[in-house]
Amino acid sequence: MMFVTVTACLVILIGLYGIVTSRQVVKTILCMNLVQTAVILLLLSLASRTGSAIPIIGMGTGGMVDPLPQAMMITAIVIGASVTALGLFMSGKLFHYYGSLDWRVIFHKDTFERTD
Repeated sequence: MMFVTVTACLVILIGLYGIVTSRQVVKTILCMNLVQTAVILLLLSLASRTGSAIPIIGMGTGGMVDPLPQAMMITAIVIGASVTALGLFMSGKLFHYYGSLDWRVIFHKDTFERTD
């Protein structure tokens, strides 16, 4: 369990580094998705207990696992997929408007003139 927690924290840091250093919109969206997936893995690994039974199967000798973290992480997965889809849609609109997916081109409006 400690290995999963450390790995999830490492993946979160890698994703945050990718968000900060990325120059492309799509790479930023993918890094945000990576961080979201690692946070879900981290929270599920922290919620697990060794020797506990699944609540659906029946009474176990060591107690039951709380199903609330799993239900919340399923909700987080659905929300993350929706945010990723919306971000990719918006990146298509940004490319249509600016002609580039580079953050430097998008944020420096004084150096870029739109031609309609």
